[in-house]
Amino acid sequence: WYVRQDIKCECPKEANAKALDILNKGVTSLGFCIPKDKVSAEYIETLLEGIYVDCIELNFCTCQCKSLELAQILVAYFQKKGADAQKIEGSISFDPLEKMILKGKDTTQALANAKALVETFAAYPKFRPIAVNAYKLTNAGAYSYQDLGYALAWGNEYMAQLTEAGVAPEVAAQNIKFNLGINGVYFMEIAKIRAARMLWSQIVSQYTACKESAKMHICAITTTYNQTLFDSYVNMLRTQTEAMSAALGGVDSTVVVPFDAPYEAPTEFAERIARNQQLLLKDECHFDRMVDVAGGSYFIEQLTTDLAKQAWNLFLAVEEEGGFLAAAKAGTIQNAINTTNANRHADAGKRKEFLLGTNQFPNFTETSEGKEPVACCCKACCTEGAETEIPALKTARLSSDFEALRLTTEKAEKTPVAFMLTIGNLAMRQARAQFSCNFLAAAGYKVVDNLGFATVEEGVDKALEAGADIVVICSSDDEYAEYAVPAYKYLDGRAMFVVAGAPACAEDLKAAGIENFIHVRVDQLKTLKEYNAKLGI
Repeated sequence: WYVRQDIKCECPKEANAKALDILNKGVTSLGFCIPKDKVSAEYIETLLEGIYVDCIELNFCTCQCKSLELAQILVAYFQKKGADAQKIEGSISFDPLEKMILKGKDTTQALANAKALVETFAAYPKFRPIAVNAYKLTNAGAYSYQDLGYALAWGNEYMAQLTEAGVAPEVAAQNIKFNLGINGVYFMEIAKIRAARMLWSQIVSQYTACKESAKMHICAITTTYNQTLFDSYVNMLRTQTEAMSAALGGVDSTVVVPFDAPYEAPTEFAERIARNQQLLLKDECHFDRMVDVAGGSYFIEQLTTDLAKQAWNLFLAVEEEGGFLAAAKAGTIQNAINTTNANRHADAGKRKEFLLGTNQFPNFTETSEGKEPVACCCKACCTEGAETEIPALKTARLSSDFEALRLTTEKAEKTPVAFMLTIGNLAMRQARAQFSCNFLAAAGYKVVDNLGFATVEEGVDKALEAGADIVVICSSDDEYAEYAVPAYKYLDGRAMFVVAGAPACAEDLKAAGIENFIHVRVDQLKTLKEYNAKLGI
């Protein structure tokens, strides 16, 4: 597969220098994101200077209204350089439907350019100007079957539009490129890519008997949905499994999103790591020397079959609604993905879906150091379109709620101190103290663990000496009946009092005035927001 890196092109000379540099560092595919006001022959001349266009894969993204002009400029440039049209490989990310679901704007009118784009690259069989940017669904939290089902309907809509415009079906199919997102469910994503090729072949076979045109061309892009601002180096682990899924699934090219993308323009170091993650899979793991390594594995074969059935049913449901365009205009697709996103955010808040370093095992001492979440927006994106009531996708990352909470805590005048009053049964107090530290540190609180105290009075005194804002009593369920109420009364409102666990005597403790309990069944995000409110943050 091609190792791809995308470049945002503000200055063509700088973008060209960067492209030439990374081509010498293992990259075999370039992606140029060009602002719409920069599309010109002179710009392309500067941008591609010194790049052998028939030796690597070239991909371009610009405003939808400028895509046809860019295509004509590129063809003229290729001809001027005398490049072999049969060897030039790449794409233009022309995808008006993406803007419809992402921005909520009706861009139907732009679809008329699709036929002209295909005709412009008629002599370039490996250059695909029509894109299905389904990775946007992945970045909005879609489940794997939704990714696949909607991507198939998306591609079929372009097939229908092109063939109705007079393009031969085998030509139409060969001009479509799928940019699929890869999430962190390792085996599921391998199965998704395998199922995608199988189902797309089935769809294209209904248009033409040409088996070559039924091949699906896939660029895999690791998702930003599960990336985090805090403990961001964990993002490397996430993207590594995603890149492995893509490689084993058999994609044509892969983009690994740098680990620092959630909070800054990726640094040179982060981009180097992202490149090397693929190079490791190629040069040290030899993943590029295997053909369908997952084939024959009962688990993955069965998973592929089950996922294909679910995705196919979703595809059929979209077709029954009139196709992807009709469903997008009605908001069916956006509403379904947004519902999934909301459910996943709720699950993360309740720790039913773990994010390492965010809602599970956060780094107790980490601070943001000025980092702020960045909005995912490309300047080349087209904002033109009719104002409509079309819903738009919500693309908030899964960790965004916790990050907002932690940043709010960090900006407070005083960082709250949570003190573990450990007493009684050794095993239970240690386990509950560890749980409580992880639970409360997710909000950015300073947590203070302890080996244990002989009496609750001693523990409360030590907590107040430490400047505790929250005192968490950690013991066994049986011993809470003995320790909790005396500790609460001795504390006498000088700090918030919390019981770690859900003991059988909870109703008796509540009758005594204790109202705060933390355990695995509570909504962590909601609870921490309530604590912040009580602390005046």
